[in-house]
Amino acid sequence: IERTGNRHYPQEALNRRITGSLRLSVAINPDGTIHEVEVLHSSGHRLLDQAAVQIVHLAAPFNSFPPEIRQEYDRLEIIRTWNFEIAGLSTSAD
Repeated sequence: IERTGNRHYPQEALNRRITGSLRLSVAINPDGTIHEVEVLHSSGHRLLDQAAVQIVHLAAPFNSFPPEIRQEYDRLEIIRTWNFEIAGLSTSAD
């Protein structure tokens, strides 16, 4: 995600020096396709929120679930904080 995000960092955000953090939930199907992407807490900048959602879609599909995970789960939800900074994009679990 971070590699894709840094390749597709919104140029307008860089030009206007817009930075911010947001919380994003991504639900992934067993085959690695995206079930749902939801902004849980906005950065306050629509540009950054939309960029985060777009970056997830650009990075998909993800690896399929291993058989042992498929036996117990039909979907994985990953919640991360996305930090858009002039130096680039990073994510964290907090």
